[in-house]
Amino acid sequence: MSPYPSSNGTASSVAPLLEVRRISKRFPGVHALKEVSLRLHAGEVLAVIGENGAGKSTLMKILAGVQEADSGEFLVEGRPERVDSVRTASRLGIALIHQELSLADNLDVGSNLFLGREPRRGVFLDRARQNREAAEALARVGLDCSPETPIALLSQGRQQLVEIARAVNSGARVIIMDEPTSSLSQGETDRLYSVVRDLKSRGVGVIYISHRLGEVTTLADRVTVLRDGQNAGELARGGINHDAMVRLMVGRDLVRHHRPARGQGEPVLDVRSLRTLAHPGREVSFSVAPGEIVGIAGLVGAGRTEVLRAVFGIDAVVGGEIRVAGTRVPTASPREAIEHGLALVPEDRKHQGVFLEMAVGANTTLASLGHRARWGFIRGNTERQRAAELIAQLDVRPPNPDQTAQFLSGGNQQKVVLAKWLALKPRVLLLDEPTRGVDVGAKQEIYRLMEELAERGVAIVFVSSELEEILRMSDRTLVMHEGRISGTLSREELSEEAVMHLATGGPATR
Repeated sequence: MSPYPSSNGTASSVAPLLEVRRISKRFPGVHALKEVSLRLHAGEVLAVIGENGAGKSTLMKILAGVQEADSGEFLVEGRPERVDSVRTASRLGIALIHQELSLADNLDVGSNLFLGREPRRGVFLDRARQNREAAEALARVGLDCSPETPIALLSQGRQQLVEIARAVNSGARVIIMDEPTSSLSQGETDRLYSVVRDLKSRGVGVIYISHRLGEVTTLADRVTVLRDGQNAGELARGGINHDAMVRLMVGRDLVRHHRPARGQGEPVLDVRSLRTLAHPGREVSFSVAPGEIVGIAGLVGAGRTEVLRAVFGIDAVVGGEIRVAGTRVPTASPREAIEHGLALVPEDRKHQGVFLEMAVGANTTLASLGHRARWGFIRGNTERQRAAELIAQLDVRPPNPDQTAQFLSGGNQQKVVLAKWLALKPRVLLLDEPTRGVDVGAKQEIYRLMEELAERGVAIVFVSSELEEILRMSDRTLVMHEGRISGTLSREELSEEAVMHLATGGPATR
């Protein structure tokens, strides 16, 4: 076997802990992987990056035994292996932490940590040992909850930490982390970094997938880049930087646009003294002009999502009113919100934004069927034509209206959710974490779409946990703290320091 560069850049004759060679995988209508190769050494953090649809998730599922490759070689410490099931991968010491949580809601934390490998005393479950060892595993990831806490009572971020604790506790030698910080607060993210460094020091190999390139720069010893289902290149530690990664991911340098703030005239959306169930003692008031892009920033739990859900009528409100173009919109009625020109793209696209089992075309026209029906019947040709137009407009890949939505990448699923609402030609578009789990290339396309809609006079309100996104896209930024707007920043006043000052409860400067 030829020597490979080790994580410190020197030659090493030691066989990789895990290696795949020329892996290929096809799905109906999609060639997901085309002779992809990858290697991971013990004690190494290998980042795997690429645009949505590049093949990252498919490759990780093959490594973890969720799917089997059509062709190619699989080696563990130089030994050929056939990984045809999750059980086989687990036996070989490979664990996958899914981006989409795979916990059992009806069980407590400890039972989830030991699911399938419960400690026993004879034929009986050894609950005391399970809880003791579970507490130790939770402490390692910084999660301060009892092993007997029902999973359903934990926030999404804390559930993600349980997923991480389960993989670490399994004794795996290879741990694959797929977007592990997508639901974590900054404090939880910092703790995860410590966990990754601890695993590395103990000789565990970590494959780390993230669209947040700052995380990759911080953690990775080496970066493997996929593009269109193929190897696009590799970066060693000294060459890992944002521009180099982007260039390999998209095959070109990204053009950064700097535009002046816009949005003038009478407000198209006017929110007055809104009080949500989450923060009944706090009032939220703001307005948005036609063509204006308003960002909502704040820390986790500040009440940003709750405001969007209340404005759209999903959640009941304690008080206040919402007006669109001067007309009052009944609260707690999504139907009325839609009729008045409001549209909401939710944070959780898989459960609230798209029907995974339905075709892409059917998803894109679902919200506007009533506008295209005649005498209660759907006009198939018209629906298909409109779906094709939306798919082309948003560059959904593959551009096949008959493709089942669950087989699309996360970024393309997000485009389908956007297409569904754009079919209604909304006056106000509400976006909750519009680029969560979306790669650099798809982000640029979503940003372009937001700017195009604003040029057409659509008022846009978006929530984002990424300060870079807030700084780039906002004409104005509302910063929330504990259920209230702690301050408003114009484009000229906007900076990371100003946002964090207000997000942490600091007083407004004006």
